[in-house]
Amino acid sequence: QVQLVESGGGLVQPGGSLRLSCVASRSILSIYIMGWYRQAPGKQHELVATSTSDGTTNYADSVKGRFTISRDNAKDTVYLQMNNLKPEDTAVYYCNAKIRGLALINYWGQGTQVTVSS
Repeated sequence: QVQLVESGGGLVQPGGSLRLSCVASRSILSIYIMGWYRQAPGKQHELVATSTSDGTTNYADSVKGRFTISRDNAKDTVYLQMNNLKPEDTAVYYCNAKIRGLALINYWGQGTQVTVSS
C-alpha cells in the first residue's frame, strides 16, 4: 500500500508555471509507475504524464514540450513541472501509483486544483 499527498496547485495566469509535488508514504524506488492524471469539469479523467521505475516517461500530446515529470527517489516524491500553462489545463490533478502484485494495483492522491485564468 501507499498513501499519496499532492501539493502545489493554485491559480496562475496563462503562460505561467506551476510545479506539483506528490509525496509517497513509502519508497518509490519499487513503484512500477508513478503518474499524474487530471479531470476538468464535465470532462473525462485523462492521463497527463507517467514515469516508470526504469526511467521511461510518457506524456499526453496536449502537454508535450510544456510539462515535465520527474522523480526524486531520495525524497519519495514525484513532480510535475508545468510551463506555458493554458486555460485548457485547468483541472484537478491527481497523483497515481501503480504497484505490481498479482495484478497492477492503483493508488490515488486526493487531488490538487490547478486554475489557469487571467
